[in-house]
Amino acid sequence: MNDKKAAKRFAHPMPVIFDTDPGIDDAMALYLLARHPALDLRAITTVFGNGSIAVTNRNARILAALYQQAVPVAAGAAGPLHDNALREFSSHVHGDDGLGGVADLAERTALALSPNAQIPPLDARPAHQLICDLVNAEPGAITLIAVGPLTNLALALRHDPSIASKVHQVIVMGGAFGTAGRCGNVTPVAEANVINDPEAADLVFTADWPVVIVGLDVTQEVVMEESYLASMQGRGGAVGDFLWQATRHYQDFYFGCDGIKGIYAHDASAIAYAIEPEAFTLRSGPVRVAMEGIARGQTIQDFRKPSGAQTPWSGCPSQQVCIGVQAERVLALFDQAFDPAFDLNTDRPAGQGA
Repeated sequence: MNDKKAAKRFAHPMPVIFDTDPGIDDAMALYLLARHPALDLRAITTVFGNGSIAVTNRNARILAALYQQAVPVAAGAAGPLHDNALREFSSHVHGDDGLGGVADLAERTALALSPNAQIPPLDARPAHQLICDLVNAEPGAITLIAVGPLTNLALALRHDPSIASKVHQVIVMGGAFGTAGRCGNVTPVAEANVINDPEAADLVFTADWPVVIVGLDVTQEVVMEESYLASMQGRGGAVGDFLWQATRHYQDFYFGCDGIKGIYAHDASAIAYAIEPEAFTLRSGPVRVAMEGIARGQTIQDFRKPSGAQTPWSGCPSQQVCIGVQAERVLALFDQAFDPAFDLNTDRPAGQGA
């Protein structure tokens, strides 16, 4: 990013609601979001996924305190839109506590930050209501960054369809479109966030708002190797040590399933897109989600030239899918968040972000 672009972006940080199921990579993404002056975190909303809603609620509150983010944290959906749909929590990936077995350590660390430190209570509003309230309060301003199942966003659309015309943009970490053979991480064709609630994902992707999908096509290109993760130790106060320890469980999982000596930067890539979209290559076209059979949860983009024939994509808005990434730029962004010279948003007006 050149100096003029950086100055403009930092002068007018992007207001963000972070919809998340924390989650080790969610914790890493939230740190970058909390640190970067181009972004202005307004709220955290939770959803089931990497753990039960009780686990993700607790983790979101702990992380808000650990990263010193004085923003509302609202509890979201405990399961998919259809009550009878299958749900599976990713405890084998993220640990029983969602944070690689170190959630208690994160909480103790957060409470030790200052004499007045506390784990914030949950907001009284459900996540979908908080989303609608904040979007309606600032039409055209808010970006939704969703890195878990898309149930909360679907519920918000059902609750108040008018928000589709008022959201600045929606950035989703999810899906897989087959670029370089990257097609799914739960089934051969389905990615975890989408298959956890395909109906919600299809509703979000076909709504008349601008969506950018940061899927496995690019997130599996961005590998944080063990040496990179180890370099976090002793940086960012106690945060670097916490993230290093949390990623031990995560790294073991990926070594066992994919043979990589590191982790994929799934959720952090969605934050990186919000900060430096020019680091990504996009492809336009409407996106649908398969609902049935062995392809359930598959994300499919129609990027062909219109032929006039009616298809399941006809009448759906064109959305953006990331099909390329400059991985080194994403890694550099995340590394920069630990740099002491990288100001912790202290230039923002009171009440914005931290």
